[in-house]
Amino acid sequence: MLTRLSIRDIVLIDRLDLDLSEGLTVLTGETGAGKSILLDSLSLALGARGDAALVRHGCSQGQVTAVFDVGPVHPVLTRLEENGIDTDGDLILRRLQSSDGRSKAFVNDQPVSVSLLKEIGAQLVEIHGQHADRALIDPAVHRDLVDAFGGLAGDVQMVREAWRARREAEKALADAEARIEAARREADFLRSAVTELVALEPEPGEEETLAERRHQMMQVEKIAGDLTDAYSELDGQASPIPALSSLMRRLARKAETAPDILQAPADSLGKALDHLEEARASLGDAIARTDFDPRVLEATEERLFALRAASRKYQVQVDELPALRDRMVADLADLDAGEERLVALTAAVTETTAAYRAAAERLSDARQQTARTLEAAVGDELPSLKLERATFEVRTERVEEGGGADGIDQVEFWVRTNPGTRPGPMMKVASGGELSRFLLALKVSLAGRGSAPTLVFDEIDSGVGGAVSEAIGMRLARLAGTVQVLTVTHAPQVAARAADHMLIAKEPLKSDQVATRVRLIEGDHRREEIARMLAGATITDEARAAAEKLMAAS
Repeated sequence: MLTRLSIRDIVLIDRLDLDLSEGLTVLTGETGAGKSILLDSLSLALGARGDAALVRHGCSQGQVTAVFDVGPVHPVLTRLEENGIDTDGDLILRRLQSSDGRSKAFVNDQPVSVSLLKEIGAQLVEIHGQHADRALIDPAVHRDLVDAFGGLAGDVQMVREAWRARREAEKALADAEARIEAARREADFLRSAVTELVALEPEPGEEETLAERRHQMMQVEKIAGDLTDAYSELDGQASPIPALSSLMRRLARKAETAPDILQAPADSLGKALDHLEEARASLGDAIARTDFDPRVLEATEERLFALRAASRKYQVQVDELPALRDRMVADLADLDAGEERLVALTAAVTETTAAYRAAAERLSDARQQTARTLEAAVGDELPSLKLERATFEVRTERVEEGGGADGIDQVEFWVRTNPGTRPGPMMKVASGGELSRFLLALKVSLAGRGSAPTLVFDEIDSGVGGAVSEAIGMRLARLAGTVQVLTVTHAPQVAARAADHMLIAKEPLKSDQVATRVRLIEGDHRREEIARMLAGATITDEARAAAEKLMAAS
């Protein structure tokens, strides 16, 4: 429900904070006090079209904040989670309206689009008046209301599941037919391609592996010649190692005669021979490691080039060749066994269509019965609302072919306001006041089912007399037993039924300005306001007594 409404700098309202409670809350006040401004402000917070004219004169922007207690299972929470909006605690809708015409929307302090704000607001509040009964215009909503009244949510879900199964079966059949037809047109190419790709046997990631192996072998091939040349210099006929070894032996024999001269050169020459021997051994080991079969390189290149040629031919990446092969094999299998598969898929379509139709017809029968019950319930409410000569009708028309996810029924509310006249859609036939009363009768009959948790009625009692106003007040109070109800009223009979009574009035400010104020009234103050509504500008003792009587009776 709506727990708090805060308004800043909107038209005549400079600063206003309203705390709201469950049950029936009425807002009263003299004409021009600002009741419509209050509803316009609430509408703005719920996503209504913004208007620079709403900003209070002399201010750069206005702001409206609406706080809701939605409980743990309200369907709006799913929509919030889908948009990544925090759902802990109260739900806060906020709208900023700038004097330059721009506006910003926020949900729980997160910026959102106005369209999303409007969608969320529609799930929280319904505002109804003589010219704002959108719920009565859209026949799709009428069907939803009938389903809610009859408790048909389970039947509707079964129809939706059957519809989904039917659509999936139809799509599978259409896809198979399209694939078979495409395969049939390219049968020769397809068979040739399948033969080539099956023989090629491409593997995922194979190109990268082959390219890396080829690169390594080509690098080895380049250095193998240099290694061989170096080894030949140390191990061939021109190797210096034998000559150096002979020279070192000669020096070693003579070192005893002149050790101080020959010993150091002999040792150095020995070390040089040791390093040359190590170099020759290292070169030999490196040559052994570079030894590979050139035929392996040739085979690797042939495989790599074959894969890349197929990639160019079929215009896909090399890594996509396995998937292309599998797809072509499947297409060829569909072509070869197409008729048998089509028969099975066609049978599935027939079966799911029959299942959908059976579920939809059961739902349609339940809707027909529910429609008659709803007609009777609304009809029982009409006499007390001074619509005793009117009739309410739930028109249901069954679609013989096709249907949709919500079934095969088209539902629309029709009325006849006077005997002898032709019935028609409620919005076209009923006048403004009649429309509001039809709406109230419908809402009371639904008893909170298929309704937003907060209902706002704008002068629904306009143009009716005392007895009808009394009946309207009784029904608003009854409706407030299931949902939160706020109503702007000029009828004392309605005001007397309220759990909370708020008075709207203009208050003078400095510099010849005025501001709209709203305050909760109780006791004598409430009696005086109801007496004013009964008597007008001059409140008499008789009016006060009548007000006391109304309040006591309520």
